[in-house]
Amino acid sequence: MGESALVTGASGFLGGHVVRDLRAHGYAVTAAGRRAAALPEGATFVGDLDDLARFDLPVDVVVHCAALSSPWGRWSEFEHANVTGTARAFEYARRVGARRFVHVSSPGIYAAPRDRVAIREHEVDPSRPMNHYIRSKLHAEALLRAASGRSDRSDRNDRNDRPEVVVLRPRGIIGPGDPALVPRLLRVHERVGVPLMHGGRGLVDLTAVENVALAVRLAAEVPEAAGRAFNITNGDPRPFVDLLDQLLTGLGLPLRHRRLPARVVYGVAGLLEAVCGVLPGRPEPPVTRYTVSTITHSQTLDITRAREVLGYEPTVTLDESLASYASGADRA
Repeated sequence: MGESALVTGASGFLGGHVVRDLRAHGYAVTAAGRRAAALPEGATFVGDLDDLARFDLPVDVVVHCAALSSPWGRWSEFEHANVTGTARAFEYARRVGARRFVHVSSPGIYAAPRDRVAIREHEVDPSRPMNHYIRSKLHAEALLRAASGRSDRSDRNDRNDRPEVVVLRPRGIIGPGDPALVPRLLRVHERVGVPLMHGGRGLVDLTAVENVALAVRLAAEVPEAAGRAFNITNGDPRPFVDLLDQLLTGLGLPLRHRRLPARVVYGVAGLLEAVCGVLPGRPEPPVTRYTVSTITHSQTLDITRAREVLGYEPTVTLDESLASYASGADRA
C-alpha cells in the first residue's frame, strides 16, 4: 500500500506482532517503545509516550498498543500510562497529520461478577469498573470520543482535521511469546493448582495474537470503520477447564485443579485486596476479584460487527495458537 505507520508499545507482545504484520503488508513502520532491545528491527523510536511531543515524523496511521495492563496497581499509574498516554499518542497523530488512529482498548470494560454472553459493543456499564485498569480504559475511550469529535454512532461523513478513531477490544490475547495471560496461569498451577469454580465450565473467549494483528490492519484500512468500536476474538468460546487442560497437556504438565466454591473465593479475594491495599508498597494480592470473575463466569463477545464492517475472519485457530505456545515454551 505504500503507507506509513507508528506503533506504540512495539516492544510488547501485541505491538511486536502488529509491527511485523504491517511491514509484511507494505507499510513503512516506526516501532515505538521504551525497551530498545525488545523493539523489532527497522525504524524505531525509543522512549515513553510523553516523549512523542518531541517527535515529528509524519505517518498515515498511528496504532496505539502501549498500555499498563494489570489486575492490580495504583490509580495514578494507570491514569498516567493509559489515559494521559492515550492523549499523548492521539495528539501526536493529530499534529503529524495522521488520517487514522487505531486504539487497542480492552473488553475488560464489560467485566461483571456474573455471566455475560455474546456481548455487543454498546453494552458497556461505565459506572462500576472492577479495577483501576478497567477504569483507565473507560477513561481512555471517552477521551478519544471527545478528542476526535466522534462517537460510536456519530455521523461518519463529518470531516475535520483530526484523525479518525477506531477502537478494538481484543479478548484474551494468546500465542507464542505471551508474557502475561498464560504465564500467570502457569505460576498459579505450579504453586497450588488452578482453582476451578462451577467446575471450570464458564465460557472463555480467547484470541490468537496473529488475528489481533490482522484486525489492527483492517481497522487501519477499512473506510467504514471510522468512529466505531469492534470486539475481536477467535469466535470460538470454550469452557475454561477445557482450554486449561489442553494447554497443560501440550506443555506436558500434570492436570492440577482445585475445585472451590466461587462465593468463598470471591470473598477471600476481596479480603486480600483490602489487606494488600494498606500494606507498604501495596503488593499485588495472590488473587483478585476481577481474576476470580474471569475464570468463574462466562464472558463471550459478539464479533458480528467486526465480520460485517472490517471483513475480519480469524486465520489462526485456538488449537494452532495453543500448540504454538507450547512449542515455543519447549524451545525456551
